[in-house]
Amino acid sequence: MSYDRPSWAYSLSAALLLMAPFDVLASLAMDIYLPVVPAMPGILNTSPSVIQLTLSGYMIILGVGQIIFGPISDRIGRRPVLLFGAVLFAAASLGAACSSTAGTFVFCRLLQASGASAVLVATFATVRDVYADREEGVVIYSAFGAILSFVPALGPIVGAVVADSFGWRAIFVLLALLTLTAAINATVWWHETRPPVSVNSRRSVLPIFASFPFWVYTLAFSAVMGTFFVFFSIAPRVLIGHAGYSEFGFSLAFATVAGVMIVTTRFARSMVARWGIPGCVTRGMLMLICGAALLAVGQIFGSPSFASFLLPVWIMAVGIVFAASVTANGALAEFGDTAGSAVAFYSCIQSVIVSIGGTLSVTILDGDSAWPLVTYSTTMALLVLVAQVLLKRREPKTR
Repeated sequence: MSYDRPSWAYSLSAALLLMAPFDVLASLAMDIYLPVVPAMPGILNTSPSVIQLTLSGYMIILGVGQIIFGPISDRIGRRPVLLFGAVLFAAASLGAACSSTAGTFVFCRLLQASGASAVLVATFATVRDVYADREEGVVIYSAFGAILSFVPALGPIVGAVVADSFGWRAIFVLLALLTLTAAINATVWWHETRPPVSVNSRRSVLPIFASFPFWVYTLAFSAVMGTFFVFFSIAPRVLIGHAGYSEFGFSLAFATVAGVMIVTTRFARSMVARWGIPGCVTRGMLMLICGAALLAVGQIFGSPSFASFLLPVWIMAVGIVFAASVTANGALAEFGDTAGSAVAFYSCIQSVIVSIGGTLSVTILDGDSAWPLVTYSTTMALLVLVAQVLLKRREPKTR
């Protein structure tokens, strides 16, 4: 049974202005908070490991929540899931701003992540509903990627300025106000796009989990995203706590890493054309290992500085872009009718791997040093390289 895709009577620019804020806010909630992370244990009278939960827990719920809200949006529609998620995100942000204990603050951050997962599902489901067979879809996904490349660069700077001027609570008040503004706009203009008639047959998701390429490229995505996660988990403690950076100086330094990623992204298409998916992943993993080796040398023979800490991370940032630009295509290549479920599991699995592996690296090792980043990146990159060799051996040999 087929159906006509719902009409979306907006220009491309109007559609982006309507949808992009929700995509940005889900990521901004992580990055804008980074400059005040080192101060939060003292503010809430808790330990750094508890505050780490506000980062790792956010990522876990962000991934797991999409598995929950995806089927719900298929059942009741995109619009109600989007609006519910936006309201939950805003309410949780205000709750975090009003928190005076660590338990309440962590709980509000988890609720915030739940709201973010709902708006992400609704946003990308809407894009699939409307633009699946239209050229504008490629433009929208590219625009989302370009926008999100700037969030890690600008988020910490905005967070540092807001916290310095109005206090850390103002960061979460700002997130709530921005989300409510976007939600009000969506209430007026975001029309339901869920197909009125769906296919009745239920396809099994078991082939997704039986696919070796799916696991290889999901692991590769976990390697690069986990590298970035561990970096922004330890960067405030290393640069502010040991290198003597101010909160604003840290934000500018952090922005340089995002800047390297943005510049590298401009060459992603040519890289894929030249090296292919396996070649891009292999080069990405080698860049992670190279950067980790330089970080280890700097950690052993020097003190944290721009040259010993950030320059090696620049190399790793290039590797992140090399691999991340192709892992989704590699993981999802075998799936057509179950692509939506595959995307949800791809996102969820990598979030769990990153959160657990990254958090263990930061908590077990010295989170005030580069060792968590060195260990996570090297271990994951080597696992991916071994998995790629096994994948190549499993592929049928052709002349």
